[in-house]
Amino acid sequence: MRNLPLPDAPSCARNRDPILQHLRRLLTDRQRVLEVGSGTGQHAVYFAPHLPHLVWQTSEREDMLPGVRAWLASAPADNLCDPLALDVDTPWPALSVDTVFTANTLHIMPAESVERFFQQLPSVLQPGGLLIVYGPMKIDGAFIGPGNVDFDRWLKARNPLSGIRALEWLDQLAADAGFGREELNYLPANNQLVVWRRE
Repeated sequence: MRNLPLPDAPSCARNRDPILQHLRRLLTDRQRVLEVGSGTGQHAVYFAPHLPHLVWQTSEREDMLPGVRAWLASAPADNLCDPLALDVDTPWPALSVDTVFTANTLHIMPAESVERFFQQLPSVLQPGGLLIVYGPMKIDGAFIGPGNVDFDRWLKARNPLSGIRALEWLDQLAADAGFGREELNYLPANNQLVVWRRE
């Protein structure tokens, strides 16, 4: 039987090195990462071999798992775990990690799902644990770069409940869940990498 092509998210190849530069710095003393919304799995298979001291746990919605498994099978790593079925709107699997990482997810999911994402974090993330979020955000009410204005319109045309999120709103959701923001990093192509710590 012919092997099917691997699912491809071209943005992963463009943003993986700038993200990895920060992950190397942030995760030196970490042990176990849960990636929420692994997408195709391309980030995981790139990051895990570069961070061999970590256990990298992938996760996705049930319908997306075959693509993640295909990528993991194509580039196995000793510290890369089989993906877990995880939907932010339902109870999360029983886990204990010191880092949660998610990339390009909060602007895709509906606003209520973003709220539930933050509400669920304390169930898996240890005290002192890090939440690392990558993606486009509005800051002080403004889009970062003109391209994000058009991107936000495209997102809302596809799903009115999605859209680029305001950093201040995310900060409030994080605070309500017991997290404080530690870093705001500006990355290429008008994206940000934000770090919160569970207090």
